[in-house]
Amino acid sequence: MRAITISQYGEPDVLTEVELPDPHPGPGQISIDVTHAAVGMIDVIFRRGDLAGDDRYPAPPFVPGIEVAGTVREVGDAVEQFTVGESVVTLSLVELGGYAEITVADAARTVSLKGLDVDPAQAVAVLPNAVTAHLALTQAVTVRDEATVLVHGVTGGLASAFPAVARALGARRVIGTVVNEQQMAQARSLGIDHVLLGSDFPDGLDGEKVDLIVDPVGGELRKASLDALNPEGRLLIVGHASPNADEPFTGDDLWGRSIGAVGFVVGTFLQADPTRARPALDAVASLVTDRTLSVPVQTLPLADAVAAHQHLQNRTNTGRLILTNG
Repeated sequence: MRAITISQYGEPDVLTEVELPDPHPGPGQISIDVTHAAVGMIDVIFRRGDLAGDDRYPAPPFVPGIEVAGTVREVGDAVEQFTVGESVVTLSLVELGGYAEITVADAARTVSLKGLDVDPAQAVAVLPNAVTAHLALTQAVTVRDEATVLVHGVTGGLASAFPAVARALGARRVIGTVVNEQQMAQARSLGIDHVLLGSDFPDGLDGEKVDLIVDPVGGELRKASLDALNPEGRLLIVGHASPNADEPFTGDDLWGRSIGAVGFVVGTFLQADPTRARPALDAVASLVTDRTLSVPVQTLPLADAVAAHQHLQNRTNTGRLILTNG
C-alpha cells in the first residue's frame, strides 16, 4: 500500500511517500480502506518533534494521521459490530497510521456511518472533533446553563466543533479568538457572537468575563486566559498549537480566584474506556446531519501531504484539510 511517513522531525518536506505491507487487524480491530484522512495540528506537532523524548508519543519513522473515513476491509477476532464494506469513521487512531491507503483501527474507537446522511469528507472533518468536544465539555468540565464560553483559535479543526456543542449543552454566548482578520468571517459562520484577534486578547473583551475558556493554542494566550475567567470559571486545555512555550502559572494563580485549569486528550481518555465514545456520538450526530455543525473542507490527494502541512503551518488553508485516496 501507499503511505506517507515522517522520516525525521522537521519541516513539511520530511513527509515521504513510501510503499508498506498491507496491515491486517488483530483481535478487537478492523482494517479500513481509507478514502479520507484528516490533517490536524496534532500531526504538525508530531512532525515538528514538539513532543520528542516523551515515550507516550511516536518517534520517526511513523505514519501520521489519527482520523480517517473509509470502508471496512477486514474484521478482526471478537469484532461483531462491523461488516466488510461498511462506511466508518475513526474517533482516534491511538497508534496513528491515517495517511495511508489502508489503516488499522480499534473497533471500539470507530463508528459506523450507516444511516447517517453525511458526506465522508465532512464526517472525518467534523464527527471526531464533535465527539471530542462533547466528551471534554461533559467529562472534563461542565457547561453551566446560560454560560459564556470562549474558544481560542476557533477556526481550527478541533476548536471549530466546540461552539455548536457548547450551545447544545446550554451555553448562551460564545466568543472566539482567531489568528488574523481573514479568519473572522469563517469564525462568524460557526455561530460566534463575538470574534477578536488573539493578539487583542483579553483587552478586546472590554472587561467581559467568561465562564469557560477552551484552549487548544497555548503559548501567550494560556496564562492570559486566567484573567478573563469569572469566579468558578474553568480553563480547558485541549492542545498546544502555538510553537511558543506557555508562560508558567501556579496553584496560587488559581485558588485565590476560585478558578481551575484541566487538560483533556481524547485518545488517552478513550483508551481507558472506549465505550464512552458511543453516547457522545449519539449526542452530536444530529448536529452533523442537520448541518448545525459543518466546516469548510479543502481536499488534496494523499501524495500532496507536504503541501497540506505547508498550508496548515502557514495558515493558508481555506478549510479543514483532508487527504484523499482514489
